[in-house]
Amino acid sequence: MSWAPTRPAPSPAVRAAARPRRSSSAGRWVRRVIAGSVLAALVLIGGTAVRVWQVARIDDYSHADAILVLGAAQYDGTPSSVFQARLGQAYRLFGKGIAPLVITVGGKRPGDEYTEAAAGKMYLTDHGVPADHVLAVETGSDTLESIDAVAGAMRSRDLSSVVLVSDPWHSMRTRTMARDAGLDAWTAPTRTGPAVYTRESQFHGIARETVALLWYKLTHFPADFKYTAEQ
Repeated sequence: MSWAPTRPAPSPAVRAAARPRRSSSAGRWVRRVIAGSVLAALVLIGGTAVRVWQVARIDDYSHADAILVLGAAQYDGTPSSVFQARLGQAYRLFGKGIAPLVITVGGKRPGDEYTEAAAGKMYLTDHGVPADHVLAVETGSDTLESIDAVAGAMRSRDLSSVVLVSDPWHSMRTRTMARDAGLDAWTAPTRTGPAVYTRESQFHGIARETVALLWYKLTHFPADFKYTAEQ
């Protein structure tokens, strides 16, 4: 009968030395997961910013049922410079025969005499657009409320297609919201006004809309912040 020596059990010191290796391996996996999550977030944010920039460059002059001007600040019935730039683009589109109806939208703040929609309609009619070709939807304190109000007004008139007029960087989000509301929507943004004057305002607009669009897609809540002090 042969005899084989038994291996001595590892000492407590040896067992203790082995534990940090397992802990170190788990730490590496945690770091990899965190790094992967950060990378995925950066790709998502970067991809969204690119889409905001791409859609901002689109000018689609296809014929539609209506031209929608997204509201902005007005002062006692006088549109702000941002709002005037949008209204000017809508006026040009109407003159080209893109649509037979211009829709202005937007409510008013406490203390205001006029709504954004009413101020926009007055501006357009003062510049020669017939009053019966302008519909003022006098509600909405943010983009989502405004889009939903316009979608309801259009459906009640059997209208379904719309050209959206806003600042270039706002185009992607407004188009997304309009399509979610059941409208056949495309964009022809203004190319003038404070939102497009400088590289700084352009970068600010893209960054702002990237965050706002991601927030909307995640929550379906609005995320409206000012582009400029005059908006």
